[in-house]
Amino acid sequence: MSDDKKDTKQSDPVIDRLIETRQLIICEGIDQKMAKRVAGQLLAMAGESDEPITLFLNSQGGHVEAGDTIHDMIRFIKPRVRIVGTGWVASAGTHIFLSVPKEDRYCLPNTRFLIHQPSGGVGGQVTDITIQADQIEKMRERLARTIADATGQPVEQVMKDIDRDRWMDTGEAAEYGILGTVIERADQLD
Repeated sequence: MSDDKKDTKQSDPVIDRLIETRQLIICEGIDQKMAKRVAGQLLAMAGESDEPITLFLNSQGGHVEAGDTIHDMIRFIKPRVRIVGTGWVASAGTHIFLSVPKEDRYCLPNTRFLIHQPSGGVGGQVTDITIQADQIEKMRERLARTIADATGQPVEQVMKDIDRDRWMDTGEAAEYGILGTVIERADQLD
């Protein structure tokens, strides 16, 4: 039986209960399979009602285009999505975190954030390597514009900041414009 068939036939009572309460958890690397699951859960909840959705995010990042899928789906659906960062929100995870307005970006006190340029395994013939490098540069510029738009930072500053790994604690992330509010309890969500 293929993994896709297993996914559609098995039910997880914890995930089912979270969906009933309009909550999602991303606590893993970002890949196509996970993006499919999360996009489906977002669409299912949006189809049920316009009530807000709360997404808890702890991710080391991963595949940029899978992160794009979740980022764009959050912006596409009608319900308000609040994101609560916890642990670490890194790379493509930060891209997802920035999909909502600043007032809907929360985190727990010990969260760390990472922004950096995309990387990829480049190989093959010289012409293929050139094409891949060009695509990575275009992706870098697009992600820098997304970060700049979401944080209020000048795109030129973001381009410098993502040249290397840029780790931030909650205070630094708030000052940079990534983070809206640090919370400690569920009743602090607006």
